[in-house]
Formats: sequence, structure tokens, C-alpha cells
Amino acid sequence: MRVYLATGLFNVGINDYPAIMRFILTRHYKTRSNEDDRILGWGDSPPGSDWKADIEYVDARFQAHGLDFDEIYSSNLERSRQTAIIHGVRYGIAFVNSAAELNEINYGKLQKHKKSWVARFYPQHKKNPDMVYPEGESFRQMQQRSVEFLLSLAAKHPRQTVLIVAHAGVIRGLVSHFLGLELADNLKQKVSFRYIGDFLLENGNCLRYDELGEASGFVHNAVIELPFTRVSAVS
Repeated sequence: MRVYLATGLFNVGINDYPAIMRFILTRHYKTRSNEDDRILGWGDSPPGSDWKADIEYVDARFQAHGLDFDEIYSSNLERSRQTAIIHGVRYGIAFVNSAAELNEINYGKLQKHKKSWVARFYPQHKKNPDMVYPEGESFRQMQQRSVEFLLSLAAKHPRQTVLIVAHAGVIRGLVSHFLGLELADNLKQKVSFRYIGDFLLENGNCLRYDELGEASGFVHNAVIELPFTRVSAVS
């Protein structure tokens, strides 16, 4: 693999840096609730139209970049687990690890309401990351649990490449954290069902971030330039 650092471009093996983990982050398949513009949170919904085409696109991009995975993780929500299982079959990985820490934000009582209704009656929706949804949680709380889980994976899987199938809110939170961005400014960044984030972590820091699929709102809105790089702490 190639590691992009701020001091230049080096061809190195991941084994040369024992504290490094590479993780590939994708979104689950499109659901009917997504098509109906409803917030889903910890609920679930059957696959929507063209959901297979999105997975085929992501898989083709994996192949184009020569990716191979040591482990696969998903949330414990069905849309994430089923997407991860499909990828696992194609890579000969029979077991998918699931973790509630990767779940989408818990919208509590607002689950499956129309997004327009939520925006009308909860004007701080996707504006204030510390607003706790009724009987749910805040975006900040969601970000904290998912970041802590990713850091635990980095310690558990050094020198490995891990595929993670998660959710749009989780993806925004992880990108914001590891790239040093304000969560409040990025709660509405678009994350398509063909998004593929490529992260290289060292000791909890993101050395490199790139996108291998359809560009996210972080890129379209010029919040970041790709590839994002940071100087390694390894001498």
C-alpha cells in the first residue's frame, strides 16, 4: 500500500508501522425509508430501489483499488449488517462483527418521522450537535461512542485493513473527528450510498484520508481537499 504523508509520497508496507491501521468506511444499502425521506435512526426498513446497484458500485471500486480486508465490522442494525454480509461473501469472510457503537444516531421518539416534520418542530435538528432527541441521544454522543470504538479497533487490528459498514451520521462524525473539523458545521454534509472513505490511523491520529467512491459533501463543498494528509509521528 502507499502511505501519503505531509512530507511527501512514500511507498511503504503497513507492517513497517506497527501502530497503523487502515480502515475503509462505507454506508449501508439504500432503504425504503431513505427513499421516503424519513429519519430512521435505530429503526430499520426494507431495501429500496436500486440498492443492489449501489453495492455493486462499491464492490467495483474495492476491486479497482486492489483492496483486501482482514476483518469486517457493521453496526447491529439490519441494513448495515446485511450490506456487510454481502461484502463478506465476496471476500470470503464468513463472519461479520457487529457493534452497537457503530449504530446510527438514536432519534428516540422521532424515529421514522419525515425529515421535513422534524425540521419544522425541532429547529435545532442537524444544527446543534448537543441537542438530545426525545428518549434518544445527541449527535455529539453518537460521535463519541463511534470514535471510541474506532480507536479500540485500531489497537485490536494493528497492521490490518478493516472494512466498516456504517451510517451517514456516523460517517460525518468520524470524518469530522479524525480530520479535526467542527461537527456542528458538518451535520448536513451529503454522504451517498456510494461513499467510500479511506482512513489511515496511527496512534489515534489520521495520517491520511481519501475517498474512493462518490465524493462526499466534505469534498463537494470544499471543506477538505483530497488526499488529506498529516505528518506522521513515526521518525
